[in-house]
Amino acid sequence: MSFDTSLLLLLIPLAGTSLGATCVFFLKKNLGLSVERGLLGFAAGVMVAASVWSLLIPAMEMHSSNAVLSMAMVVAGFWAGILFLLLLDHVIPHLHNHGQEDEGPKSKLKRTTKLVLAVTLHNIPEGMAVGVTYAGWMSGSQIMTFSGALALVIGIAVQNFPEGAIISLPLRSEGMSKPRAFLYGVLSGVVEPAAALITILLVGFVTPYMPFLLSFAAGAMIYVVVEELIPEMAAGGHSNVGTIMFAVGFSLMMALDVLLG
Repeated sequence: MSFDTSLLLLLIPLAGTSLGATCVFFLKKNLGLSVERGLLGFAAGVMVAASVWSLLIPAMEMHSSNAVLSMAMVVAGFWAGILFLLLLDHVIPHLHNHGQEDEGPKSKLKRTTKLVLAVTLHNIPEGMAVGVTYAGWMSGSQIMTFSGALALVIGIAVQNFPEGAIISLPLRSEGMSKPRAFLYGVLSGVVEPAAALITILLVGFVTPYMPFLLSFAAGAMIYVVVEELIPEMAAGGHSNVGTIMFAVGFSLMMALDVLLG
C-alpha cells in the first residue's frame, strides 16, 4: 500500500463520526437512556483496550539499552497525557451531555457550542493516538506495524459512530436544524485526522521519543474515559447495560489488535 493511500485511512475515524451524525436525519428524538449508556460504555471499552494493546504495550516493548530509563519514559508519558487533558479540561469552556454546569472558564458561548467543544476535547487524544501509531510504523519500527495502526483506526472509527449520534441528536433537541446538527457532529470529529496528520508530519522529530508519545496518547484517552465516559455511562444510577457494553467494546478492540497487529 502506498504512503498516500495509507494517509487516506486517517479519514476513517471521521467517517465513523459522520455516519453516526446522520442519525439526526432518521431519529425523531434523543436516544433512550439505556441505549446511550450502552453506547458510552462501548466507546469507553474500545478506548481502554486501545490504550493498553495499541499504545502502552508497544511503548513498553520499545526497550532501549537502559530498561529502567525506557520504563520511566513510558510512565512519564502516561502522566503527561493525563495532565495535558486535565489542563485542556480547565482552559476550554465545555458542557457534557446531560450536564447542568459549565466546565472550564466562564464563557458566553451558546450551550450547543459548549456541547460540541466537549466532544471535540474528547476526540483530541484519539487523533493523537492514531497519529503516533502511524508515525511509529513510518519510522520503520518492528513493533509498530501498519496492520496494528489499521486496527486502531478501525476500532476508533467503530466507537466514533455512536459518538456522532450522541452529539448530533442532543443538538437537534436544543432546537438546532437537522442539517446544522449534522454539520456540528461532523466538525466535532475533524480534530481527529488533524491531530493525527500533525503528529505524522513531525515523524522525524518524534521517533526518538516514541515510547513517551505512545504512553502520552494512552494517558490522554484514559483520562477521557475516567473523567467523562464512565460518569456519563452511570448517570442516574447503576448501569448494567453500560458495563456489559464496556466489556463488548474492550473485547472487540482487543480482538482487532491481536488479529491485525
